[in-house]
Amino acid sequence: MPYFHIKAHDKVGAAQVRLDNREAHLGWIKTRLDQVKIAGPMINDQTGGMVGSVLVIEAESRAELDALLAEDPYAKVDLFETVEISTFKWVIGAPEA
Repeated sequence: MPYFHIKAHDKVGAAQVRLDNREAHLGWIKTRLDQVKIAGPMINDQTGGMVGSVLVIEAESRAELDALLAEDPYAKVDLFETVEISTFKWVIGAPEA
């Protein structure tokens, strides 16, 4: 099953939107730990604030990934300005097959 790397940048000025929906987002992640292999916020070096998300997700297809990402509370509140998705070949530190 392929892995996908997701890099999502928050909209400018959306810090409160992120904070208001963070617990729901983390709850969603916890229900998908079979597929979400890595997840965490991107941090602004100057302010220390969260400015986006990085995930590595295992999914059968891009269509399955898109359906899964649509369930994310962050997506539902339109937090992200841009979302970059690429197929990811996990080499170092990959889980056992």
